Amino acid sequence: MPPRITDPVAWQQAELLMQPAFIRIIDHIRKHLDESAWQGTYENVLIWSPDTTEEMKTRVILLLQELDGASPERTAEIEQAIANLPTPQPGYQLSLQNQDQQYNFDLWELCYQVCFQQYNTDSTSTNSSVEIDTSLIDDTGEIDWQRLDIKAGAAVEQVFSSLPKI
Repeated sequence: MPPRITDPVAWQQAELLMQPAFIRIIDHIRKHLDESAWQGTYENVLIWSPDTTEEMKTRVILLLQELDGASPERTAEIEQAIANLPTPQPGYQLSLQNQDQQYNFDLWELCYQVCFQQYNTDSTSTNSSVEIDTSLIDDTGEIDWQRLDIKAGAAVEQVFSSLPKI
């Protein structure tokens, strides 16, 4: 689940950093894949809250599929039904494969690690707020591209170093 940001200034800083961090992460992944035996694929995924049952997930997915091409009357009914069900967050996943081994990584989680101070996945599960890594923003309020690139590279390096050696 996305981290909780409680401050409007931090929200603006997150908006400033997230897309550039994502682009730098993708670029560093590409560089690692060029030099690695691992093959990478990207996939859009739905991220559900932990208390969402499989039945609820199936119901939401079926309703979303039905929504496409529904009549205006049916669209209103579907939207009302969806409003009463859990809403998944869109996610973007990297799958790394080598022979019979496969590992999946949430790319947004990598972005959060870059953009926020001392971010870990427990930050979101405990409902605690996160803090922007303001070292990635210079004195004029612009992105410090060199620091962003270094931190994104380190996050991707950590992913690849966690893979088994082949």
